[in-house]
Amino acid sequence: MVHVTDPSAHTTGTRAAGGPGPDPAPRAATARLARETTADNPWPLRLLSAKIEQYVDKMTHVWVEGQVVQFNRRPGSGMQYLTLRDTEADFSMSVSVFTRELTAIESRTGAQLTEGARVVVRAKPRFWTKRGSLDLRADDIRPVGVGSLLARIEQLRRVLAAEGLFDADRKRPLPFLPRRVGLVCGRNAKAKDDVVVNARLRWPGLPVEVREVAVQGAQAVQEVSAALRELDADPTIDVIVIARGGGAVEDLLPFSDEGLVRAAAAARTPLVSAIGHETDCPLLDLVADYRASTPTDAARRIVPDLAEETAGLAAARERMRSVLSTRLESEQRGLDHVRARPVMADPTLIVRDKVAELDLARQRVRRALGTCLSLATAELRAERARLTALSPQGVLDRGYAILRLPGGAVVTGADQVKKGDLLEGVLASGRLVAQVVGATKPAGPSP
Repeated sequence: MVHVTDPSAHTTGTRAAGGPGPDPAPRAATARLARETTADNPWPLRLLSAKIEQYVDKMTHVWVEGQVVQFNRRPGSGMQYLTLRDTEADFSMSVSVFTRELTAIESRTGAQLTEGARVVVRAKPRFWTKRGSLDLRADDIRPVGVGSLLARIEQLRRVLAAEGLFDADRKRPLPFLPRRVGLVCGRNAKAKDDVVVNARLRWPGLPVEVREVAVQGAQAVQEVSAALRELDADPTIDVIVIARGGGAVEDLLPFSDEGLVRAAAAARTPLVSAIGHETDCPLLDLVADYRASTPTDAARRIVPDLAEETAGLAAARERMRSVLSTRLESEQRGLDHVRARPVMADPTLIVRDKVAELDLARQRVRRALGTCLSLATAELRAERARLTALSPQGVLDRGYAILRLPGGAVVTGADQVKKGDLLEGVLASGRLVAQVVGATKPAGPSP
């Protein structure tokens, strides 16, 4: 609140106390419009307040929507006051309504106005010049129906889905065994025990960092979002669970708030949503990395069961032992089979066997070589006999002789010699020289 004091009052008082003084410098005329003000000619604050009041008074009645965040009934009072907050921004405004009008409104709608309710209000804006504040004077208040709220949630779901906030490829796998678990739940809520107790039954001593916040009502979105950001900033927390038990559709509305859904989508830590029951599906379930049907289901999902893991480990160890034992037995049988061979009892046996094989091979080679030589010898004899029979020496050996002239020409006819010629005779053994004493020429062909 800003208090304004007229500077002229101080001037007058000073002049009265101290007697007549010099006249102050003449002041310029007050600017008519805001844009005409200057540092030397400003508006008095009361004038600005009056101007705003005049502007606001010109406004007509307006329908506004919000959530009732503060409402304390005043029995016996003619006026009731409440605070209306914007559902998507941290902004609120005071609203006043006559008690008789509020009673008539509640009688007509059949519902009592309570904190946390979403309403639409028909009101006239008012500006209070003394306090410099703006409020609303309501003459009609209507609760927002569940059908209308669900329709808005469905519209928001389509918008966020189009942005890809619900895509499966954005989902991150939950860690097998988190170092620490962050839990956002209601104050003194059963959901806290459902998560913490069941998780520690599965894995004793599990560290859980709990943030108890409002999970319904006017402050739910702000407190849940703040707790989520705080836990997400802690590097030692590997998974965050947002848990709330069941409730009416209106009670679960904060978990379909766009601001909370976007905060969950921006979180870097894997997120588990455990809101309501199996049939409940706020938008937070769609953006979370894992949707648990209940807080108990979330406890089963975030940590493994130590007993099951121990049993599984024992079973795996037994299977490994069985496989290893079977392999060792198989290798031992193979080794025994090798050791049972005769060569292992008498290592020289393999040498003797190889020597015997070598002797047999040597004998086969010798027999084959002997056969080949015999055949070749027989063929050579036959060829030699044929060659001997066809050679001139063979003819001479049969009693024939070759006569040659002194020049070396072989005598083949009597007409080649004449009486007195000397001839060389080649015999089968030796040579001789003969003289022709006569020659008979062959008779000519018959006429």
